Amino acid sequence: MALFMDVHTIKGGVSIDDVTKAHQADLATQEGRGVAYLRYWVDEAGGKIFCLVEAPDAEAANGVHRDAHGLVADEVHPVREGS
Repeated sequence: MALFMDVHTIKGGVSIDDVTKAHQADLATQEGRGVAYLRYWVDEAGGKIFCLVEAPDAEAANGVHRDAHGLVADEVHPVREGS
C-alpha cells in the first residue's frame, strides 16, 4: 500500500471540530476499500487540512472522502515516511 498526504483548502478557515467529524466519517467509510486514514493536521485560521492516508492509489483515498463527506482533496502527494 502507498502512503499519501492530501491537502484541502477551505476559504474562510475551518474548525478542528468539523475536521474531527469529517475524519470520523472517513474512518467509518474506509472499511473494505483498502484505505486507511491515519492522521490529520489542521491550520484553522489558514483553512488548511492535511491528511495522511495509506491507499492503493490517490483516487481510492479521495473516493473515501467523496463518499464520507464530499470534501475531496485539492492536492494529493505520494510521500515516504522518514525520521
